[in-house]
Amino acid sequence: MTSASRTLEIRTSPHFVSGHDVGVIMFNVVLALLPTVAFAIWAFGLAALFTLSAAVASCLATEWVACRATGREATLGDNSVLITGILYGLTLPPSCPVWIVALGGVVAVGLGKSMFGGLGLNPFNPALVGRAFLQAAFPVAMTTFSAPFGADRFGSLPAATLALPFSRPTLDATSGATPLARWKFGGELTEANELALGLVGGSTGETCAILIALGGLYLIVRNMMSWRIPVAMLGTVALASAALHALAPETHAPARFMLFSGGLMLGATFMATDMVASPVTHLGCWIYGALIGVIVVIIRAWGAMPEGVMYAILLGNAASPLIDRAIQPRVFGGAGGGSGP
Repeated sequence: MTSASRTLEIRTSPHFVSGHDVGVIMFNVVLALLPTVAFAIWAFGLAALFTLSAAVASCLATEWVACRATGREATLGDNSVLITGILYGLTLPPSCPVWIVALGGVVAVGLGKSMFGGLGLNPFNPALVGRAFLQAAFPVAMTTFSAPFGADRFGSLPAATLALPFSRPTLDATSGATPLARWKFGGELTEANELALGLVGGSTGETCAILIALGGLYLIVRNMMSWRIPVAMLGTVALASAALHALAPETHAPARFMLFSGGLMLGATFMATDMVASPVTHLGCWIYGALIGVIVVIIRAWGAMPEGVMYAILLGNAASPLIDRAIQPRVFGGAGGGSGP
């Protein structure tokens, strides 16, 4: 090649490009979630399989329709909406009626994502938007949980799973309260090892906390998730819970129970870390995670509901842009937060 035929390309930084595009990152998040999904199906059987399948299918279908209706390029191939469907399904009770699951999936993607412009523009975690809608619209269905490891869990479905739309579902005899509900309303404390191993009832994703943590560790090692957010969130819950328990052990649960119960581990690992709805600076991530942790403890300790992870993360999402704005780093050569001389 002669010098006259060469083309000089002038580009701005960054000049080194990694292979971690959206599709690659989302694919790895799916891989990190697979052990939790597999354990949920093993623990709850066909009920969890139907719930997760309906959640994923409704989210995928809504994304396709929304892209076609708005003329945007289809984003099914980047796995982002697949993750939304999986996470949304993991927040639901395994015996939730399929039609309610599908309705929430439409709200999660249609309202929580597409109405804000699609991928990368949603201010709130879409999976939690769908879950919050169902919590307000169908509180009974959202607070009815099946016991895990039923003898016939792979041979039959809970009566409510295939209930007709807007009918009153029949509750199974195996339905029961979650560990958080038993503590809040009955003072019954579940052992931490049972919570960590997923031997208790709850939402589909309130299973093996160890597998959830290992999935998060995998993403951290691959540099595909901010470790500061879950560390700040879990650390704040642990410290605040330990302090409250030391002051009033008969009223406030110990830190080990608070860490492994409910959806805290799933929320801290896979939901609060949503790259779109969380801060972009390191300090912002610490503040964001700590804020969510404080709200979780406040709701669990003094709120009317036993669980508060969902609302805490959504409030954290709302505060995320304010946190970024408040701690903007000073431009090099400038004074304060200005643009410099």
